[in-house]
Amino acid sequence: MFDNIDKSKYLALLVLLLPSLLGMLAFVIAPIIASLILSFSQWDLIGDVKWIGFDNYTTIIFDPAVRTALFNTLMFIAGYLPSVIVIALGLALVLNSKIKAKTFFRAVYFVPVVTSWVAVSLVWKWMLNPVYGIVNYGLSFVGIDGPGWLYDPNWAMAGVILTTVWKDIGFVMVIYLAGLQDIPENLYEAAELEDANAWQKFRFITWPLLARTTFFVTTISLINSFQVFDQIWVMTKGGPAGSTSVMMELIYKNAFSYYKMGYASAISWVLFVIIFAVTITQNYLQKQRSAYNV
Repeated sequence: MFDNIDKSKYLALLVLLLPSLLGMLAFVIAPIIASLILSFSQWDLIGDVKWIGFDNYTTIIFDPAVRTALFNTLMFIAGYLPSVIVIALGLALVLNSKIKAKTFFRAVYFVPVVTSWVAVSLVWKWMLNPVYGIVNYGLSFVGIDGPGWLYDPNWAMAGVILTTVWKDIGFVMVIYLAGLQDIPENLYEAAELEDANAWQKFRFITWPLLARTTFFVTTISLINSFQVFDQIWVMTKGGPAGSTSVMMELIYKNAFSYYKMGYASAISWVLFVIIFAVTITQNYLQKQRSAYNV
């Protein structure tokens, strides 16, 4: 009797999950397998798929465009990751204190997160225009001659980083707010009895207890940074002079501009391996640190 009940329960679960499982199979698992097969092949979206073995991966090793894209991606991460964490944490600390209208400010800072990347990129592309953009106009009031931003190879990546940080700080801020509100208030009360100042409270209470939150934020932001594409494509299309060409932009161009689907698939798998290795390493270091602290 119970066996029949268990079987019927599992059958009902299978029936309920079947649409989602079929969708995952068709739109996630199957494309992943197809891209892996294509990475060992040559295909232009029209003709037959030609098996070429490891030729695509060999080409990647000696391709200067891949090296440039990887370097630019790492430069983006180096500028974006610390900026978004520091600014978001600062905002979270302020909005977690007893200030007026903090709910309003929390909502204001979160609005860019739910805004379309295309809309944000177009607005910032206008704001960073070196001739009539509002950013350079504002800098002129303090006697600074603004750079060419997206039209200058030396400043284009900085403009993309600025745009991305502005859009993402709300998301990271909300996560830090959740972490701050999880810290017991009695720890701060005990610190006040010991005459601890604001910096000492942050250094010895807030920051250590936000370690797990920071690890989560860093991991998510790092993975997203390696896959940066939307703002790059809308604002610069990898230019000027390849100064903002990143891995995802290179994959897109090879697939849909040059019709090298096999080569694009190979680059995407190389990017996957890099992200996977970085994530595993970061997780290992976090566990080692946690074990040491315990």
